[in-house]
Amino acid sequence: MRTFLALAVAGAAIASAYGTPKPSYGNEYSPVPASCSHLPPHQRLINQTYVLPDPFHFINGHPVRNEADWYCRAAQIRELFQKYELGYKPAKPPIFSSTYSNNTLNITAGLSKSKTINFSIPIKPANVTSNGASPAVIAYNGVSVPITAQAATIVLNVDQIALQDNSSSRGIGLFYDLYGNDTTRAGALMAWAWAVSRILDALEAHPEAGINPRKVAVTGCSRNGKGAMVAGAFDERIALTIPQESGSGGDACWRTSRDMLVNQNLATQTAQEIVTENVWFSESFDYFARDNYTVGLLPVDHHELAGLVAPRGLYSTNNVGFLWLGDWSTLECMTAANTIFQALGVADHQGFSQDGPHNHCSFPPDQEAEIAAFYNRFLLDEAVSTDVFRTVDNWTFDPKWTPWAVPDLVA
Repeated sequence: MRTFLALAVAGAAIASAYGTPKPSYGNEYSPVPASCSHLPPHQRLINQTYVLPDPFHFINGHPVRNEADWYCRAAQIRELFQKYELGYKPAKPPIFSSTYSNNTLNITAGLSKSKTINFSIPIKPANVTSNGASPAVIAYNGVSVPITAQAATIVLNVDQIALQDNSSSRGIGLFYDLYGNDTTRAGALMAWAWAVSRILDALEAHPEAGINPRKVAVTGCSRNGKGAMVAGAFDERIALTIPQESGSGGDACWRTSRDMLVNQNLATQTAQEIVTENVWFSESFDYFARDNYTVGLLPVDHHELAGLVAPRGLYSTNNVGFLWLGDWSTLECMTAANTIFQALGVADHQGFSQDGPHNHCSFPPDQEAEIAAFYNRFLLDEAVSTDVFRTVDNWTFDPKWTPWAVPDLVA
């Protein structure tokens, strides 16, 4: 049963100085509009807390009162994630071209004639085709979830874009060949998200590929699930985001994972471990992951990353067979994320399914109907229920994580 937090009754609708028009969801994403409050200096963000940051207040304390406010706040949250955790995602480069032949997209991206990269993306056509363009699922490094027969499958070799073997992999891959590497540059997760956006650009340019670029899902498991979450949060053209068993850095919040380890003595992955293991995040995140206490200084957390997907579709899964994945942490984090979907009037656009135990990155039969419903609704435009929010474990949500009222932003 879905856990609903009480909706606060919004006050009289007022025009906010922070408002900005609702995006059309036909664009990649917009930076912080000029009408938003400017980000304060770094030192003013240092406000240590071990409850989850309030998504419904701007960083200057101004409340999010309506839907227009939220889209401005979302742009601000994206900026914070780029500045302090993920690194900056470059826009479509000035030199960009693509070709399509033999079920393959060939993409060229460049900053100058002498500085370009090339990569190819294989496309497996849908098993069931119609007269119109089919949806597609972009899978990181291979497919680990069922794919609806009506969708094409696109496999992205993420290691080619940004290597992630270990902590010495930073700056290796096509993305860094193009953009270089410095302390503000994207970590591997954001580099992969950049590649997904360039695939969508190419699909838009090649209708002969038979794919509807507005009906695309992105998915991956474990570290690739972390990447899928980032891609969905940073490209509003993605219709459905499916992070599978992504754990900390994906659908588990940094603060809730820290609580599992520090306060409950449950050995789960935390920010401190992640930054010593691999290069998924930018070097700016190291400041907040020095130990299991500095993460409380981070001005955002992953309930807000998931909330950036709203009002589009999000279906995340977790496996209780692996404590390392943070089963309790993901439940707390995604329940908190649902407050954003609630506020936008689309609570059932976010699904969370915690099953297991089973092998890591396998997909159990009792989740097949759930993922099929999300495909049917968000890729095939069928009027089906996606009211999925469940765990097979004994965990229950602790309301201490969400000490905020949930506004009705669409009233």
